[in-house]
Amino acid sequence: MSPPSRVRVQRRPVHGVLLLDKPLGLSSNQALQKAKWLLRAEKAGHTGTLDPLATGVLPLCFGAATKFSQLHLDADKTYETTVRLGVVTSTADAEGEVVARHPVDCTPGQVVEVLDRFMGPIQQVPPMHSALKKDGKALYEYAREGQTVERAPRDVVIHDLELLDMQLHGEAPSLRLRVRCSKGTYIRTLGEDIGAALGCGGHLTALRRVETGGFGTAGCVTLEALEALPEAERANRLAPAECLVAGHARVTLGADDAGRFLSGLRRRGAWADADQVAVFGERPSAFLGTAHVTAGELIPGRLLSPIEIQQILSNPAPCEEALTP
Repeated sequence: MSPPSRVRVQRRPVHGVLLLDKPLGLSSNQALQKAKWLLRAEKAGHTGTLDPLATGVLPLCFGAATKFSQLHLDADKTYETTVRLGVVTSTADAEGEVVARHPVDCTPGQVVEVLDRFMGPIQQVPPMHSALKKDGKALYEYAREGQTVERAPRDVVIHDLELLDMQLHGEAPSLRLRVRCSKGTYIRTLGEDIGAALGCGGHLTALRRVETGGFGTAGCVTLEALEALPEAERANRLAPAECLVAGHARVTLGADDAGRFLSGLRRRGAWADADQVAVFGERPSAFLGTAHVTAGELIPGRLLSPIEIQQILSNPAPCEEALTP
């Protein structure tokens, strides 16, 4: 793939969501910048990060869609991961140095019992090798300097913890797990804690996000597949910005009310109270932004600009497969 820094491209307004299957070895920002370059997009952002050693679903937002990316930071996520038992590393994954080795003598029954302990609300101490900040400095920066700083435990929820495969003997004993969890869950920490609870320690050797906020791998595209498309067809892989608010209540406004709503004015109507509303114009049919309804008042939240709406309406509709969760 041609390095973006060596080729000057003419940027253009691009709006929508690209469901990327992030490759191994790239940071989320590196993947974002490559996709941004391939699409020649002016503005882009992502909905939360994946470690370089993780692969899988990474929704990338472009143009108007970046206004709603925060909504998916709070979404539940599902991962498939492999925990290598008996070996503890400095980073809780395969990138770190081995700091301890222990025999693995647990039974299948003990594994099931330990996994049950980690179901539901739990507390995690964030790993030192993470982007979480303390006193304005990322924890991984302290770790690189050989420092360990105090971290407060965080409350997270493990909604489901499924044992996909188990190998307790041989040269590389391991567990393969599927984890559905709340935002803020560190799967590296979960794997390390499970290993510690089994008495042998452990670290992650593989991590793949298979779902986030209703988006699954089936709707994703790789960077290689995106690059292989003719440049004029790449934007067809984008889902519209409103896919980020698919779970919101829907309100449709007539032309006059839509114009006033886009100016930031509240509208009155026979709407039920709702905390999360996606607002659309009737003619032309267009996504206008988000709002909430209180006592019959539609109160604007994040809004698209008239220019963004016009740019979206002037472009062809995205392909249906890009909308498949």
